[in-house]
Amino acid sequence: MAAFERAVKHGFPVEFDVHLIADGSLVVFHDEDLERETGIKGRIEDRTFSELSGYRLEGTDEKIPSFDEVLDLFDKTQLSLLIELKAAGGNHRALADAVCNRLAGYKGPYVIESFDPRALMEVRKISPDTAVGQLSQDFVKNREGLPLWQAIILKNMMFNIKISPDFIAYKYEDTNVFAARAAIRRGIPVAVWTIRNNDDYQNAINEGFVPIFEQLKFEDIS
Repeated sequence: MAAFERAVKHGFPVEFDVHLIADGSLVVFHDEDLERETGIKGRIEDRTFSELSGYRLEGTDEKIPSFDEVLDLFDKTQLSLLIELKAAGGNHRALADAVCNRLAGYKGPYVIESFDPRALMEVRKISPDTAVGQLSQDFVKNREGLPLWQAIILKNMMFNIKISPDFIAYKYEDTNVFAARAAIRRGIPVAVWTIRNNDDYQNAINEGFVPIFEQLKFEDIS
């Protein structure tokens, strides 16, 4: 929450990931596995919010926030939210439903993205006016445990024909991939992730991308 509070203070829109956990709660956390950020082994989807409240992030006093906490902070700020659905274990439908239901009463601007095209198709059904974006990268180069056929489908965003995403969000180092370049040529807005230095930030801006950044000094951002 400290990071989100700083974003509000400096007027930055934010990107964050949402998980559906064991008790039906929605929480904001990046990884599926808890260990890197909390030192606790296990999947976040297998925990309840009560259990997660006892964990701390990276040795600080910060806890894993609920989706409600984050939305309450940004409500009425008019800062845009880029909300990533982190589907796991086939819960894409339940996750999309829970997130869309919660956002139904939210007044601020937001869009939804996901690596899982099934989650985006569910959002299209539930909330057809919500802008959605397909996340991707060169999964053939970095398989991340995926079978080759699935890596090819996701790398080339083959479900875009069905989803018709309003934007795509591609790994910055992989934007030379044909599918990413094709989206650019068609005029589809492209966000790039994750920018971690000022040179890449400026280059991304110059190329017409929307940079998703972290760990940059505020004075370096124009």
